[in-house]
Amino acid sequence: MIEEIRIRDLGVIDEAVLPLHAGLTVLSGETGAGKTMVVTGLGLLLGGRGDSGLVRSGAARTVVEGVIALPDGHPALLRAADAGADVSDGLVLVRSVAADGRSRAHVGGRAAPVGVLAELAEHLVAVHGQADQWRLRRTDEHREVLDAYGGGAVAEPLASYRALHAELTAAENELAALRAAAAERAREAETLRIGLERIEALDPQPGEDDALRAESERLGHAEELRAAAGGAHDALAGADDATDAAPGVLEALADASSRIATAAHNDPALAALGTRVDELRYLAADVAADLGSYLADADVDPARLDQVEQRRAALTDLTRLYGPGVDDVLAWGREAAARVTELEGTGDRIGDLEAAAVALTAARADAAAALTAARAAAADALGARITTELGHLAMGSATVTVAVEDAGRFGPDGTDVVEVRLAAGPGTTPRSVTKAASGGELSRVMLAIEVATAQETASVPTFVFDEVDAGVGGRAALDVGARLAELARHAQVVVVTHLAQVAAHADRHLVVEKSDDGQVTRSMVHEVSGEDRVTELARMLGGSGTDAALDHARDLMARARG
Repeated sequence: MIEEIRIRDLGVIDEAVLPLHAGLTVLSGETGAGKTMVVTGLGLLLGGRGDSGLVRSGAARTVVEGVIALPDGHPALLRAADAGADVSDGLVLVRSVAADGRSRAHVGGRAAPVGVLAELAEHLVAVHGQADQWRLRRTDEHREVLDAYGGGAVAEPLASYRALHAELTAAENELAALRAAAAERAREAETLRIGLERIEALDPQPGEDDALRAESERLGHAEELRAAAGGAHDALAGADDATDAAPGVLEALADASSRIATAAHNDPALAALGTRVDELRYLAADVAADLGSYLADADVDPARLDQVEQRRAALTDLTRLYGPGVDDVLAWGREAAARVTELEGTGDRIGDLEAAAVALTAARADAAAALTAARAAAADALGARITTELGHLAMGSATVTVAVEDAGRFGPDGTDVVEVRLAAGPGTTPRSVTKAASGGELSRVMLAIEVATAQETASVPTFVFDEVDAGVGGRAALDVGARLAELARHAQVVVVTHLAQVAAHADRHLVVEKSDDGQVTRSMVHEVSGEDRVTELARMLGGSGTDAALDHARDLMARARG
């Protein structure tokens, strides 16, 4: 609720502080004292249009400050925090309008666009005046009032409908995306298949490129390798066609072993050396045999070299596209095969979504019908409730109906267009409530709606009524005050009034007074209680100072207390 409003240099108001509390607070004063300027100041605080003409003559700027207490998690606190405001100690709003027309806003100590104030206002205050209604300006607001009034009977089918609508919308969006991308997916799958066919045709093996590179090196130097191995073999075993050449290593070692053996029995040391010579001879014989085998297998096959080079060239084509190595090509092939499987499965997904969309469409239609039926039942009850309230507000011949009509399309909140309509009297055509009521009736109609829905809804914590009692008097005015007091049981209510019958119901009474020292006119606001309040009510009755008026005022207060 609003705890305090401080106004400086607004119209005739020099400086005023309005301490506000829970319950019903009335604001009274002489005609022209500046009561409406208080509502104007509140309008500025909540994002209303700023005008340099509002700035008090001679002042540099108008400033309006508001301190608002809200429970943790309130939507207004969350929105203010999103705007960067400090809300640790409640919500503080400031609006200023300079004499040159420049307007500034601060939310929680931080500069903010004026539009943020207007957004916060939707969560904080509903203002009802003869010329301005801040509620039910949009048909969505009519629907929200009805849904809230309907309680669980509407909330449950509404939740079911919203869930189905959201699920269907998601399915339709995914289906549209899949269909739009079908051609692209087909092209991607075809490209991958071509690559897989190339790989399958060559059938490369892991590490094949490295093996072929080594074989190519060996085949390319075959003669050089044979010459080296043959020379080594001849050096060890001796050349087959050698006649005068020196003996091979094997022959030399055999001769050495034989010479040592003839005398080794006389010296163990020589015998040990003979053993080592024999070891060399056996090792040389093994190497000579291996060299002979190498030479036997090292026949040069020019056709094999061509085959190796052709295979390498073919693999190079693959590695250039999917490499850089054969192992990389094989990895790409595995991923491509998986992707092709996924793309080919898209067709199944489209089929599943199409079937789901058909089922969801039917379910959503059923849910919409159930929601419409629940709203229609709530609409009948709400219309009757508001009509009853109007009977207490000197509008007994008026009738309110709540129309629930088919919008012809499925929206996030159903298929219904809801409108609260007023028939001002018998035989008149019901029209939208904000258009059918006259200026003097509109505030009372809105009061009836707020009272009728107060227990079921908690749309805003504060209601402000400007001249809600216009056009009424006597007993009807007392009823208006009683209905305001009833609304104040559920929310903070601030009323600008000129009727003592309304003011008598207040929990707190603020008076706007204008003073004139001959040069400067200014208005101030102060709270009255006790006999001061009786005196103010007597003034409002038109009998200031008379015993009859004072007695009448006391009687009104007693009747208001019940």
